[in-house]
Amino acid sequence: MSVTTQVPKDFDAENADNFEDIEKQFAVKAVQQMATYWAILEKVPGSKLRLTKMDDDIFEHLKRDFPEFDPAEPINEDEMKSKTGKERWRTFMMAYDKKIDDYNFGTLLRASPKTEYGEKETIFVPRMQFYAVEIARNRAGLNDWIYEEAEKERQKAKGNTQGSSSSSSA
Repeated sequence: MSVTTQVPKDFDAENADNFEDIEKQFAVKAVQQMATYWAILEKVPGSKLRLTKMDDDIFEHLKRDFPEFDPAEPINEDEMKSKTGKERWRTFMMAYDKKIDDYNFGTLLRASPKTEYGEKETIFVPRMQFYAVEIARNRAGLNDWIYEEAEKERQKAKGNTQGSSSSSSA
């Protein structure tokens, strides 16, 4: 069963009460976004994927503001969420305030491009951080393995289907 959650346009996350139902709705939306992104990566090589209309600008901005960022390396969550890290990312993200929908909405990001989403491999970040990191990973071809693995599974399933239909019982 699919649940769609609409966030009111005038919602102020900074001053909102922390109601359990609201938290659950945000979690559901974040998990839906994660599952959708993974399903897309299984169908399209990341290197051929565009996440926004502004991918080129976001990528250039990331390289300019975070020249040390290496998309192939696992993200150091402590560094990213440190006081200095938060300030740098906040400045980066604010450039997209009126340009990217839900730019600051909570989203799940894999800490490493080499792993699937998992409890210990996932970081909760604002969507703009997700876009910046995943655009860089896609440009570097670091997510193409997901498509390649899914393609192998599709071929294996196709082979098993053909093999089972041509075999007969004696």
